[in-house]
Amino acid sequence: MRQPLARRRARYLQIGVPAAVIGSLTGPLTVVPAQADTTAPIERLQAGPGGVIPATTTPSTYVVQPGDTVSSIARQHGLRTVDVLAWNGLSWRSVIYPGQSLTLSGAPAAAPAAPVSAPTAPAGASHVVVSGDTVFGIAQKYGTTVDAVLAANGLTRASVIHPGQTLAVSGAAAPAPAAAPQTPPPAASTQTHVVAAGDTLFGIAQKYGTTTAALFALNGLSSGSIIYPGQSIAVGEAPAAAPAPAPAPAPSAPSQSFVSLDAEQAGNAALIIRIGRQLGVSDRAIAIGLATAMVESSMRNLSWGDRDSLGLFQQRPSTGWGSPEQILDADRSTRVFFGGSGDPNGQATRGLLDISGWESMRFTDAAQAVQISAYPERYGQWETQAYQWLAQYG
Repeated sequence: MRQPLARRRARYLQIGVPAAVIGSLTGPLTVVPAQADTTAPIERLQAGPGGVIPATTTPSTYVVQPGDTVSSIARQHGLRTVDVLAWNGLSWRSVIYPGQSLTLSGAPAAAPAAPVSAPTAPAGASHVVVSGDTVFGIAQKYGTTVDAVLAANGLTRASVIHPGQTLAVSGAAAPAPAAAPQTPPPAASTQTHVVAAGDTLFGIAQKYGTTTAALFALNGLSSGSIIYPGQSIAVGEAPAAAPAPAPAPAPSAPSQSFVSLDAEQAGNAALIIRIGRQLGVSDRAIAIGLATAMVESSMRNLSWGDRDSLGLFQQRPSTGWGSPEQILDADRSTRVFFGGSGDPNGQATRGLLDISGWESMRFTDAAQAVQISAYPERYGQWETQAYQWLAQYG
């Protein structure tokens, strides 16, 4: 009896009778069509008593949670990191923070009624950035494009916007794109602080009798966020009876007034100067090292930074600057920044002395040639003070 049964089964298979008719399947079958788009999330089907269960589709937006990165969010939703960056007007160096809303689709919202009902924003229209805003979302809200918003505000796709910042949203050019960011007037019920050169979130919290955790919550920041001169920071509710304190003076370039260093910063400045003297580099090279450390870490040997950046110069293990332990050795990381024949990192990286013609470059360009930063002009803002620190601590 076994042989005839086997023949019948073989005959059923030849004429197209499904295998499930003959006997139960030993496991689920997965079929991927040849024309499937492997960049989109794959819907996996599970056979069971309940029938077919399609996978959940990707949401249009995602609210950033503590510990998230752009790459982990993209991976979680089956997307490419580069697409998530592009859809949200971000760059590889952009910082995201908890509570921020990210767009997970390149297509406009399904119901574009709001942008369409509001015609092109009138000339002079502006938008005050709130926590969770992106340039992409702002452009959609006012019926314009990301490129138009960037151009109107003198920004690039690598620029970071922050809560409280005022952005022009019309097609008209910005009045005069000054080097310092615009400072919006404080809200009636919120007291703000305009960041000056040398400020830290810890120092600002102490000045206003609050905590760094409260500042993080008010401004949508995290312990990895970077503040910069001219930025407006909310510090709490303004007194009800009295107006806000006298307005802060217009922010000036950091090089226009001397910034005193605290004990930790002064110790690191002295270290950079001492190593520069040992290596026999010029005063200009030492000044470039001091300015670079101030821009990258506020002259502090940080154990955290953007992605895996660490130390005084925010060097990255993933790009060959050394192991985390080596980079956090301030003496070694300073020698690696200067480079040259005594570079502890050998030829794995390129320090200042390894840059051909660095002596004739602009101050900020020489630092940028080593650091490859998204904000190259920031180094030059500290040139004058770097020489002052060299005189004070050398």
